[in-house]
Amino acid sequence: MNPRDLLARLISIDSVNPGLVPGGNGEREIAGFCAGWFADHGFEVHRLERVQGRPSIVAVKKGSGGGKSLMLNGHIDTVGIAGYDGDPLEPEIRDGKMFGRGTFDMKGGVAAMMVAAAKAENLRGDVIVACVADEEHGSFGTAEVLERFTADAAIVTEPSHLEVTLAHKGFVWFDVEIEGRAAHGSRPELGVDAIAKAGHFLVALERLGHDLATGPAHPLLGTGTVHASLISGGEEASTYPSACRITLERRTVPGESPQHAEDELRTILDHLGATVPDFRATLTRGLARDPFEADPDAEIVRTLIANLGAPPVIRAEPFWTDCALLDRAGIPCLLFGVDGAGAHAATEYVDLASLDRLTAVLAGTIADFCG
Repeated sequence: MNPRDLLARLISIDSVNPGLVPGGNGEREIAGFCAGWFADHGFEVHRLERVQGRPSIVAVKKGSGGGKSLMLNGHIDTVGIAGYDGDPLEPEIRDGKMFGRGTFDMKGGVAAMMVAAAKAENLRGDVIVACVADEEHGSFGTAEVLERFTADAAIVTEPSHLEVTLAHKGFVWFDVEIEGRAAHGSRPELGVDAIAKAGHFLVALERLGHDLATGPAHPLLGTGTVHASLISGGEEASTYPSACRITLERRTVPGESPQHAEDELRTILDHLGATVPDFRATLTRGLARDPFEADPDAEIVRTLIANLGAPPVIRAEPFWTDCALLDRAGIPCLLFGVDGAGAHAATEYVDLASLDRLTAVLAGTIADFCG
C-alpha cells in the first residue's frame, strides 16, 4: 500500500465542491472510489448522504476490544479547477513533488490516513476513517458524521507542513443593511443617501479592526480581525439610494464567541444611530464557526508528538477547519498534515517525502493510541 499511488488516483477524480463552483462534480465519484478501496482492505464501510449527491464515507477497522478509538478526518472535496496551470486532474511528479488539484489541500492527507489505517494490526481500539464532504464550503460532511460516530480522540490531516497545529481561528459572517430614502437626485431635501450613511459604518469598522489588532493577543493566533467583504446599493445615477448592504467577516480567536462579535457591531450601530442624523441599520448574523484550541497535554497530542522522533514545531492556523466541530463534539483532537503549497492556487503540490512521513507518523500514532 503506497500513499503516493493512492494519492495519484484520488487526484485523477474530479471532486470540485458544487457549493463553491455551480455545476461542480461533487463527492459522489470519489466517495464511491474510497468506499470500494476500504471494502477491499477489510473495513466496515458506511455511506452518509443526507445531501443528495454529496456523500461522506466512514470506514471502521474494529479493534479486539478494551482499547481507545481514534478518528482520522479528511475532506475529499476541492476548490475549483478553472484557471489551474496545467491539467489539474493529471498528477505530475517532478523534483520530489506531486502536482495537481488537491495534492496539498487535502487529498495528500486523505491518502496518508487511509494507508496508515489499513496497515494497522492487532489493535484493541477502533480506527475510524472519515472521508468527508463539503469542508471547503459549509462542512456539513463532518457535521453529519458526528451525528453517527464518536471517538476518544481525532486527528484532522489538513496540510500543516508536518508541524503540530493546536489552534485555529473561527469566523462569523454578518450582513448590515443601511436604510436610506429613495428620491430624485435633484431633491436632496426628500432623499437619504444610504451609501453615504454606510460610509460612517465603514469608517467605524476600520476603527474596530485597528482596536482588535492592538488589543490582547492569543499566544499562537494573535488577534481577531474584521473586514468588509461585499457592498452593494443604489439603483441609478439620478436617484438617492434607498439601501446599501455590506457583508463583513469577523475572524475570531479562542475566547471570542459569535455573540461577542455581534455585540461589538451592535454597539457601533447603536452609536451611529444616536450621533449620525437619519442613520438606520439592520444587523443580521450569518454562518458562524467557532475557533479551536487543543489541550497540549491531551493524550492524542502527546502520542503523536512521541511518534515524530524530533522536537515538534507547534503552530496555529488563521483559517478554519473541521477540528472545531470535533472539539465541540467532545473529541480531543489536533491537526497534522503534509508539506507543500498552492492551496486554492493556480499551481498546487505536495512534497512526497512529507507524504511518506505523515503516513508513518499516523501509523505509529494509531498503534500506540489504539493498541
